[in-house]
Amino acid sequence: MHEADSHDLIRVYGARVNNLKDVSVELPKRRLTVFTGVSGSGKSSLVFSTIAAESQRLINETYSAFVQGFMPTLARPEVDVLDGLTTAILVDQQRMGSDPRSTVGTATDANAMLRILFSRLGQPHIGSPQAFSFNVASISGAGAVKIERGGHTVKERREFSITGGMCLRCEGRGKVNDIDLSQLYDDSKSLAEGAFTIPGWKSDSFWTVRVYAESGFVDANKPISKYTKKELNDFLYHAPVKVKVDGVNLTYEGLIPKIQKSFLSKDREAMQPHIREFVDRAVTFTVCPDCDGTRLSAEARSSKIKGISIADACAMEIRDLAEWARGLDEPSVAPLLGKLVATLESFVEIGLGYLALERPAGTLSGGEAQRTKMIRHLGSALTDVTYVFDEPTIGLHPHDIQRMNELLLRLRDKGNTVLVVEHKPEAIAIADHIVDLGPGAGTAGGTICFEGTLDGLRASDTITGRHLDDRAQLKETVRTPKGKLEIRGATRHNLQDVDVDVPLGVLCVVTGVAGSGKSSLIHGSIPASAGVVSVDQGAIKGSRRSNPATYTGLLDPIRKAFAKANGVKPALFSANSEGACPTCNGAGVIYTDLGMMAGVASTCEECEGKRFQAAVLDYHLGGRDISEVLAMPVSEALEFFGSGEARIPAAHAILERLADVGLGYISLGQPLTTLSGGERQRLKLATHMGDKGGVYILDEPTTGLHLADVENLLGLLDRLVDAGKSVIVIEHHQAVMAHADWIIDLGPGAGHDGGKIVFEGTPADLVAARSTLTGEHLASYVGA
Repeated sequence: MHEADSHDLIRVYGARVNNLKDVSVELPKRRLTVFTGVSGSGKSSLVFSTIAAESQRLINETYSAFVQGFMPTLARPEVDVLDGLTTAILVDQQRMGSDPRSTVGTATDANAMLRILFSRLGQPHIGSPQAFSFNVASISGAGAVKIERGGHTVKERREFSITGGMCLRCEGRGKVNDIDLSQLYDDSKSLAEGAFTIPGWKSDSFWTVRVYAESGFVDANKPISKYTKKELNDFLYHAPVKVKVDGVNLTYEGLIPKIQKSFLSKDREAMQPHIREFVDRAVTFTVCPDCDGTRLSAEARSSKIKGISIADACAMEIRDLAEWARGLDEPSVAPLLGKLVATLESFVEIGLGYLALERPAGTLSGGEAQRTKMIRHLGSALTDVTYVFDEPTIGLHPHDIQRMNELLLRLRDKGNTVLVVEHKPEAIAIADHIVDLGPGAGTAGGTICFEGTLDGLRASDTITGRHLDDRAQLKETVRTPKGKLEIRGATRHNLQDVDVDVPLGVLCVVTGVAGSGKSSLIHGSIPASAGVVSVDQGAIKGSRRSNPATYTGLLDPIRKAFAKANGVKPALFSANSEGACPTCNGAGVIYTDLGMMAGVASTCEECEGKRFQAAVLDYHLGGRDISEVLAMPVSEALEFFGSGEARIPAAHAILERLADVGLGYISLGQPLTTLSGGERQRLKLATHMGDKGGVYILDEPTTGLHLADVENLLGLLDRLVDAGKSVIVIEHHQAVMAHADWIIDLGPGAGHDGGKIVFEGTPADLVAARSTLTGEHLASYVGA
């Protein structure tokens, strides 16, 4: 055997990232290894934060110092030895950017190829590929330029023009927004009486209210409804001018442009919840009348190939577009056509043939976004690469999981190492090697409980092994609905004029293959007036400074109680406000930026990582200071705030909800950036459980949950229903389906082959009928 062939293991010794406790493991190369364990047990810490992160860092170090200056700097993970690494390619569940200009086509290079195709073959010919891009505006200009030539200055006239494809009315977004003025102010009041109803606009604020009241353009004591035409125009649309208020120079501009700059130019998902609610109320988005939502200018739409314009091509479902592209026979662009067809066919193969290239990337579900990213790697010529997948079966119907498994095996058979973090038994079954982490979550996890094959895992006495063959039973009796939500004539996206009654007061599960129209039906067609609380799959936005206490609003009552007990102000007990340690600004660590080398985070010596200044820690409540309270796990805090001197009913209620969703082990002050995907979604659910709504819509709540955690989730859903709420769950997990009182199944296929209701009734009827794909899989799952 040749020496070079002996390196067939990836060795990890002494990994201590996040909650890992000196983990050592050897993984076979060119095999498929699955990592299992309860949510929060350290799977991602081992696979992503240790193996993949170190591989990425070593590759970055091969570039010149100049290039490294432009790259994110990565610190070396806390691990003693990492040996036998190969290039790692990450395919994670991060949602694709929710930038309104990003579409499926721009994210996968399919648009770029189409643009070149149309610039070569389109009739009439209108210009370069830029002329078909909705991100490039047409501009032209002319003027005199001065040029130095041999000591003389020469003046020349120059002109230039760029032909772009952007629709000028909507600036390539496909939508135009109108502002509902009644949401900005109450026109029966004057400015002096507080007419503005915009969040954060206080009557004493210089930048907002006082600029208008004291600018001299409008009369602050006159109700807005009595303004003259000129006053109203100055108030709403005036161009920016400098004014003096109280001797301070400020810029005055009309209310509409000001709102557009301050609220509408931001990403909606990144806004705070109360601001987002305001924007949703105040801004109405309508399809752009000039381009009909295609984002392209009239010229770009006029150039056609075989009667199809680029706008029509992007609107087609990808499988139809692939057919059309195959029918083009043009030797001059043969290599380009070949690549385009191959890309489009990968979409179909991976089960995304129902998407259209114009679909905004931000509207893809987590599972769709992950498969869109996989497309790049399927046709790649690289081998001996480590592919790292984070729960690739998320958002997949049992029918689609089979397909995903084949793709993973295909990558392995090309000679790659495939590492997969996964909870579904169907996906664990194809592994060559299994590593089980646990036994618990958070501080109770971080050790390796089992390594070996599937049969070994079954026989082992680990949590995963015990639950591997769990099968939920169909319920003996189902609850009777207390009412119904009527959906009539729903046509959003691919729905085909759907009429359905969603029963209330019960656990209703909406299911169907990926792309069959579940989200369109539930999120898009339920009337907003129904008092609906929706918990979607969108990521929690949070910096290193946010933690479960700040995110759930738990910190407010705690700060007030501390302030009251000690007779000082609440701001002292916030690490982002007056109480912050001055050395590290309340971050608890100091980041030293070393230019092109990896930055170093060291614990702040002043506060020892507690984030507060020393004086604040002298104030106690129930014998604990604020940093000790933030270090408590939820389960301990629940007892602490439940009785005795530290009894805070408001805090206790929030903590009860956190314990309810199974987050008893996370500490109150743990940064949100260290929570796993499943933990974040449950944190969101806990926050929303306090909302005043009668109908809860949960979008795939089993995402990132271990088999053992799914049982707890079902218990939680039952408690919600028993408390008189209606719960509607969009879900693929058979255990949740079996537990439902009512099932609505969409299908039969995806895209334009779906969008119909193929079954509504109880789970028992669905299993008995076996009339749909879901019925088949559910029947084999419960062993009927």
